[in-house]
Amino acid sequence: MSFIYLASQSPRRRQLLDQLGVAHRLLLPDDHEAAEALEAVQPREAPRAYVRRVTRLKLEAAMRRLQAAGLDPAPVLCADTTVALGTHILGKPQDEREAADMLRRLSGRTHRVITAVALQHGDWRGEALSESRVRVARLDEAMVAAYVASDEWRGKAGGYAIQGRAAAFIERISGSYSGIMGLPLFETASLLRQAAWSG
Repeated sequence: MSFIYLASQSPRRRQLLDQLGVAHRLLLPDDHEAAEALEAVQPREAPRAYVRRVTRLKLEAAMRRLQAAGLDPAPVLCADTTVALGTHILGKPQDEREAADMLRRLSGRTHRVITAVALQHGDWRGEALSESRVRVARLDEAMVAAYVASDEWRGKAGGYAIQGRAAAFIERISGSYSGIMGLPLFETASLLRQAAWSG
């Protein structure tokens, strides 16, 4: 059976690939801290440039792991998602205080969620970018505290997960719901077609 490698620890990306009917195997880094270090923001880096750069670095690292392990050849898929408030990048909160601060900053405002996707199949490599706009309702301190206490913010860019409890805060979106979750399905399916992959 045809499959692809998913170089991501995100259960949401696995779920979205399942939704597309794409069989996949995980291709994860041995060193989680080194993988997280790839996501460090460079000085004055714009959100779009940041998410593209990080996705390329993840794909290059995944291709090295594939070759070093001598695994069966198959396409390798990587993605990265960032939340941008203006030109400011909101990454993954390190603690409860930072998570609460991010929610307060997003409260009553519209922000962008940008997801870059990269796929390599043999010598062919393709990239795509999905950008959506998300309007968050005004949040009072009780709402912020309850959400932070849920721990749902952990490991999430911008400190929230649209597919979870935070859906109650979202007034409207413009763009790709799956892209906001972390893997834009239209763009991913298009890359697989361009790579002439048949699953």
